[in-house]
Amino acid sequence: MSRLTLVLGGVRAGKSAFALRLALRQAPSRASGRSQGEREGSRVLFVATAEAGDDEMAARIAAHRASRPAEWTTLEAPVDVVGALEPVVDGYDTVVLDCLTLWVSNLLLRAPDASAGEVIAAQAEELLALQERSAASWVVVSNEVGLGVIPPTELGRAFEDALGRVNQLFAAQADAVYFMAAGLPLQMKGEAGAGL
Repeated sequence: MSRLTLVLGGVRAGKSAFALRLALRQAPSRASGRSQGEREGSRVLFVATAEAGDDEMAARIAAHRASRPAEWTTLEAPVDVVGALEPVVDGYDTVVLDCLTLWVSNLLLRAPDASAGEVIAAQAEELLALQERSAASWVVVSNEVGLGVIPPTELGRAFEDALGRVNQLFAAQADAVYFMAAGLPLQMKGEAGAGL
């Protein structure tokens, strides 16, 4: 059964590690109906939205890549996630998208005008429609940016507004939503323990 799980939290809260654990638990159960030969192929797709703009970010990306199972497929899609994912999603049982935060940032930096929030929300709705059409279970990671101070710049406020709206769209459609703090998951939506 296809599921959408959203994993929210602050920086270094353990979101990505938890999302990987969820995907590892989901993939074997979905593969159990296949023969041994069919199980050997990569059935988990990791969608990476980060771009290595500097050495520190390149090191973060390398560390994230090293933490994933080698048999998983990685799809780098920093901007056009729907366009990159749509032709291949049906070949996978599980999709891990890490993360909405960087995707929204990438979109906003490419078109930082007054209509950017509406454009980003429309693209998020397209991504959710693709998720709904696919047979794969999705685990999506995003930062919760609404707990801190209001950013002092117009671009910072536009980012916070756009990501907050995207997070709400994903949370509304999700079967389960987890909030991470200090590496510990708090389930906010869904049947208790679902996906664990």
